[in-house]
Amino acid sequence: MHVLLIILFLLLLVLGPQWWARYTFRRYADVQPRIPGTGGELARHLLDQFGMPGVPVEKTEKVGDHYDPERRAVCLSPDTYNNKSLTAVAIAAHEVGHAIQHQRKESMLALRHRLVKVAQTTQQLGAAAMFLLPVAMAITRSPSAGLIMAAIGMGSMASATLVHLVTLPVELDASFGKALPVLKAGHYIQPEDETAVRRVLRAAAFTYVAGSLASLLSLARWLAFLRRA
Repeated sequence: MHVLLIILFLLLLVLGPQWWARYTFRRYADVQPRIPGTGGELARHLLDQFGMPGVPVEKTEKVGDHYDPERRAVCLSPDTYNNKSLTAVAIAAHEVGHAIQHQRKESMLALRHRLVKVAQTTQQLGAAAMFLLPVAMAITRSPSAGLIMAAIGMGSMASATLVHLVTLPVELDASFGKALPVLKAGHYIQPEDETAVRRVLRAAAFTYVAGSLASLLSLARWLAFLRRA
């Protein structure tokens, strides 16, 4: 019974922020006639205003809202791109916030980009290590072989955790250091909408909190395995 409660608590801890974010996005997704333009139109306007006419605003069907630093493109989901809602304009401004970080060559965004590339390679090695671990132990019958494979797997999880830890301040800055001041200064939102927009921007950050918790739990499992080995 205690084990079941612990599992439920961990699931709530990891999945709760994602559920809350989705609920918040839906809550403020209604079209507002007072909003002058769609999320896509706002993103294009802000990019031009900040001297980035060459950065495209693309509508993406498969991948959610994000900024692609490789192609220097703001990619928006159809709901964000097409709608005049508080959720749409807040998310669009958030992604433009990343473009502003890139334009200003802010160190945390550059660090995250480098770490993501490293993490992708180490996670591939970690997946291979997890697959080969029982084979290596069966062939060599040596605990050291298992420890080496486990250490590789743990390293891959640690790299993912590091990426998420760096991502959190980058996302918070895009929301509250870039997007919110721009929306307020340009009067793109009404004063009575500020609380809702803050909630949407905060919810966007919660999705990365969930990612951090999930990677930390994976790292904890590898540490527990090494202690038993």
